Amino acid sequence: MRLWGQDLWTSRYVDALLPGVVRRVLDGAEPQPRYLWRRVLTVVSVDVDTAAGVGAVWIVWRPKSRRARQHTALLEWYDERWRCPGAAIGPADDPTSVDVIEVRGGAGTLSLTRRLDVCSVSPGTWISCAEIHVGPGVGHILIGDRRIDAPQQGRLIAAWKCPYTERRKRPLIVAAGHDGTELSRMGPLDGLDSNTWARVRRYL
Repeated sequence: MRLWGQDLWTSRYVDALLPGVVRRVLDGAEPQPRYLWRRVLTVVSVDVDTAAGVGAVWIVWRPKSRRARQHTALLEWYDERWRCPGAAIGPADDPTSVDVIEVRGGAGTLSLTRRLDVCSVSPGTWISCAEIHVGPGVGHILIGDRRIDAPQQGRLIAAWKCPYTERRKRPLIVAAGHDGTELSRMGPLDGLDSNTWARVRRYL
């Protein structure tokens, strides 16, 4: 019950921060609020795709604590403003070394456009995100046809939208080196990247 109460309070607090975080990212500024200590709340990564009208924010509450919790909020441009149609809360993922690329978590929700149109017979649009860890040799990743530069801390979040019927699939993810050379890739349903599979096969 105590953890549920903590998550409930954290959710409301984080939701209040989302508009400012998104605004700073769109302005090209640091997403971390200046007035908020990172040891209290750390904005790990933010992805906003204005062309698709979707995004995601990855936040960790009290990252140095044993009770650290992470909050992944999905975003949708709806009714002339950014809104949060859904979120996921769970234990914080301890950062560990990654060879090239690894997907460790994610979230998804039905688009507000379909959810609020009760008369529609269309299956609607699904909004998804993935928490991606990359190695030090990665310069950028491609999520479908979008390029996202790899952050120094090696953790990033990527958001996309797709038809509801394709909700279990990710876009193709490609990790490239600092010189642009492809290092590894993950298909829509892959659990491991191609670089890891190549190393596994050598031992079979």
